[in-house]
Amino acid sequence: MTDDPPRFRSLGSHDAPTGPAAPTPPSIENRVNATFSSDLGVSVPASDDAPPAEEREHDGGILWEITETLVLALLIFLAVRTVVLNFRVDGLSMEPTLNTGEMLLVNRQMYSHFDVNGVLNVLPFVERDGESEFYPFHPPQRGDIIVFDPPIGAIDKPYIKRVIGLPGETIAIHDGGVYIDGERLDEGYLGTTATRWPGRPDNFELVVPEGHIFVLGDNRNNSTDSRSFGPVSEDAIIGRAWIAYWPAGLFGIFQTPAY
Repeated sequence: MTDDPPRFRSLGSHDAPTGPAAPTPPSIENRVNATFSSDLGVSVPASDDAPPAEEREHDGGILWEITETLVLALLIFLAVRTVVLNFRVDGLSMEPTLNTGEMLLVNRQMYSHFDVNGVLNVLPFVERDGESEFYPFHPPQRGDIIVFDPPIGAIDKPYIKRVIGLPGETIAIHDGGVYIDGERLDEGYLGTTATRWPGRPDNFELVVPEGHIFVLGDNRNNSTDSRSFGPVSEDAIIGRAWIAYWPAGLFGIFQTPAY
């Protein structure tokens, strides 16, 4: 009796042996790294030197925050500059109220205004003649200390003076004082200093034109002001003195005097 020959069949993917898989031999690079790290007692970094994605995202976040901070600081600076201006008093014309070298903050928007009729005429079927100026705060007031562009072309530095006469008022100076529409102005901030108008007779009078103001320095004996260059256009006003902040001992907010 002849034995049946042995039977063989190929192993498919579902017929793989169930025993433990043979370990994959380490690559040459891994063996070298393992030997090197074992000998020196140090770990060998991965071959890819690029920082992890988390670190790259963190660095990008810091750069973005810095950019945002710089842009915000610039916007705040520009916004403040449109409202406030630093000004240094240079000269003696406003003594004793202001001293040379004193540092001030000037409000640039105090006298901002616009023509209401001009705005309304933009609307359809609206036609309004003339001008109607609107001041969100107030127009220049008597006693305000203002900074303005000099009306004298040879001077390139702004002037600082006090508003004395308003549009339409009649100004006269005699007997050591200023008269507004015939009534003497009580200027307590001058002390005993007399006001004179050199080269003008006592009966000289000046009417302040519309859109202009008459300004004088508090140091009436040493001030170039409207007595020499005439009324100042309101368009030349840079702003109103708001706060004196240096020297620290002179810190204070300017108040319009009551006459």
